[in-house]
Amino acid sequence: MKLSALQQSYLTRRANSFRGSAQLDSSADGAVKSPAAIFWLVIHGVCCLISLVLGFRFSRLVFFFLFSTSLYTAPFRSGSEIAAPHDVPPAANRTAMLSTASRVVVGRHGIRIRPWPHPDPVEVMKAHRIIERVQREQRALFGVKNPRTVIAVTPTHVRTFQTLHLTGVMHALMLVPYDLVWIVVEAGGVTNETASIIAKSGLRTIHVGFSQRMPNSWEARHKLESRMRLHALRIVRKEKLDGVVVFADDSNMHSMELFDEAQNVNWIGAVSVGILLHSDESSYMVQSEEEGASMPVQGPACNATDKLVGWHTFNSLQYTGRSAVYIDDRAPVLPRKLEWSGFVLNSRLVWKDVDGKPEWVKDLDKFDGVDEEIETPLSLLKSTSVVEPLGNCGRQVLLWWLRVEARTDSKFPSR
Repeated sequence: MKLSALQQSYLTRRANSFRGSAQLDSSADGAVKSPAAIFWLVIHGVCCLISLVLGFRFSRLVFFFLFSTSLYTAPFRSGSEIAAPHDVPPAANRTAMLSTASRVVVGRHGIRIRPWPHPDPVEVMKAHRIIERVQREQRALFGVKNPRTVIAVTPTHVRTFQTLHLTGVMHALMLVPYDLVWIVVEAGGVTNETASIIAKSGLRTIHVGFSQRMPNSWEARHKLESRMRLHALRIVRKEKLDGVVVFADDSNMHSMELFDEAQNVNWIGAVSVGILLHSDESSYMVQSEEEGASMPVQGPACNATDKLVGWHTFNSLQYTGRSAVYIDDRAPVLPRKLEWSGFVLNSRLVWKDVDGKPEWVKDLDKFDGVDEEIETPLSLLKSTSVVEPLGNCGRQVLLWWLRVEARTDSKFPSR
C-alpha cells in the first residue's frame, strides 16, 4: 500500500512539472511574437549600426590628425622656394599652368593652388608707360601750354621729426609734373642729416644754411622762419631763377592742384589753407563761423563777382592764455594771422632791374638788416588789392597747415 502510494505521488509531481514547462514555453513564444518586442529589437539594431558608423568616422579623424604632418607636407613649399628665380615660369607657359593648377585636400574640402598668381611684371611696366604717355599727352592738350619752373622754398632745422616732415614734402615735390627747383634753408647751418634726406629726391636742390639757430618758442620760430624765407628770395634774385615761388613748409601737406594753380599767377596770388589744430583736449576743437565747418580756413575772401574783398583769418581769441608758447607745450599750436604758405609769387617780382616789374612792389634790399617783423609776403607790397585769389577764388583748400613736434630734449632718433 505504501509503495503504491509513493509511486502514485511521484507520477503526479512529474506530470505537474511537465505541464509547467509546457506552459512556460508557450508563454515565451507568445512574448517573442508580440509587436512591442519586435519594435524594441529593431531600435536596438539601428542604434548599434549608428554607433558603428560614428566610431569608424571618429577613428578616421584621429588617424588624420596623427599622420597629417607626414602625409600632407609635399604640396606646400617654403618661402625661399617660392621666391627663387627658377620658380618663375615664362610668360608663354603661364596660362597653361594656371589651367592645370594643383589641388590640396584638407579634410573634406579642397584648396586650389595656383603656381604663379602674380601678373607679368613686363606687362605691368608696359601698362604704366602707356598710362604715363596718356597723362603727358592730356597735360599737353588741356594743361598749361607754357609751364613755368616751380621754385619751392622750405625752411627747416634738425630735430626729431625732421625726417618725417621733410620726407613728406619731398615726396609731394617729386610728384610735381613741372620743372622744379627746391631751395632748402636750414637754421644753424648746413648739416649732413638734412643733406642726406634731400639727396634722395633726385630734384635740383639748393641747400643753404642760416646763421641763427632755431629757438625753442613758437613766436621766435615764426619770426626766424620769415627771415629764412627772405633769405631764399634773395637767392632767387641773385641766381635770377625764373618761375613761380611756392612756400612749401616741411610740416604742411600739399595738394597737386596747388602747383597747377601756381602756374596761373601773374605776379602774386593767394590760396586757401586749411588749419589743422592738434590738442589733447577735445574742448580745443573749434568751428569756422561760416557754414559750420569743423576745419578753419585761412585765405582770400571774394565777393559775388570773384573780386578780392578781404581775408579769412584764424580767430585765436578763444585760445588766449591756453595756446602753446614753447615747442614742447601740450597745447594747441596757433598759426599766424596769414601764413607764408598761402601765397604764390612770380620770381621776377624780387628781381632787380627787370622790364615790366610793377611799381607797387617794394625793393627787397630795404629789408636787409632790418629787424622789423615780416609776417607775410604782403609786407613786400605797397597795396594788397593787387593780390590774385587762386583756387576758385579761395573756395578750394589746396594745402593744410599743421605743426606737430616732439619734445626739444627728445633723443629718438639721433639729434
